Amino acid sequence: MVKKGQRTTSIKKGVRGSGVGVRRKDQSPIPNPQFPIPKAVVLLSGGIDSSTTLAIAKSKGYELYALSFDYSQRHKIELESAKKIALALGVKKHLTIKFDLREIGGSALTSGMEVPKSGVRGQGLGVSSKNQSPIPNPQSPIPVTYVPARNTIFLSFALSWAEVLSAENIFIGANAVDYSGYPDCRPEYLKAFEAMANLATKASVEGQMKFRINAPLINMTKAEIIKNGKHLGLDYSLTWSCYDPQPKQLQVKAKAKAEAKAKDFSTLTSTSTLLIPCGRCDSCLFRAKGFKEARIKDPLLR
Repeated sequence: MVKKGQRTTSIKKGVRGSGVGVRRKDQSPIPNPQFPIPKAVVLLSGGIDSSTTLAIAKSKGYELYALSFDYSQRHKIELESAKKIALALGVKKHLTIKFDLREIGGSALTSGMEVPKSGVRGQGLGVSSKNQSPIPNPQSPIPVTYVPARNTIFLSFALSWAEVLSAENIFIGANAVDYSGYPDCRPEYLKAFEAMANLATKASVEGQMKFRINAPLINMTKAEIIKNGKHLGLDYSLTWSCYDPQPKQLQVKAKAKAEAKAKDFSTLTSTSTLLIPCGRCDSCLFRAKGFKEARIKDPLLR
């Protein structure tokens, strides 16, 4: 019983009972166990696009599950970058799956073929201007850096993990503006894969979930991608883009050439701190163009 004039304290219902606990002013809300944080599987190569995609997924509030691949590619510096990015962005789990695409070959990234240099404009591939988003010249050949069906392989692994995690959203850093014309980076391909994913999984056909393939960078120029990443606080010095890294010190150059001639690039990974971007492959040129148009200094080249 409350006496006349006595102050009372009102406790509203629902806050504790609903699990939506609120802490002090400078603390984060207590998660509601009835509405868990949604999960997302994000393909992470360690390059600009995949790293920015991971940052975007984080900004949207997803619990992040990053997926990288050691497929016996030409170099593995990008995998070191992927580890750094995953750590910096606080992913829940970073999984690297290993398999050997060199057994199949068919690409300069998985065989002894030379990586073409300074070939972006020479091949007639789409390169954006400041206010324009061209498409690749259909008469131009797809460059030899294309790895046969790579995104289909990667997305299939991502789909498998997503089904196990009950994660409806898969993120990929595909881009159809500043890119080398790879067919598995196009919107129509991603739409088709999403349709297939919802026909080919137990969770989907039983109505438990509907998978979505998210490509937030698909219509951005490289400059726009970099600006978005900078806005989200992404450290691009942790990323790697070059297809054909070169030795930084003269004394290791001869050894690296011998390894390349023998089609064995595995030892290059152990000397990543001595390697620098070639500056002339498609990936380097797109990166340089992006930073130039964004008017930002590439921290990797400082």
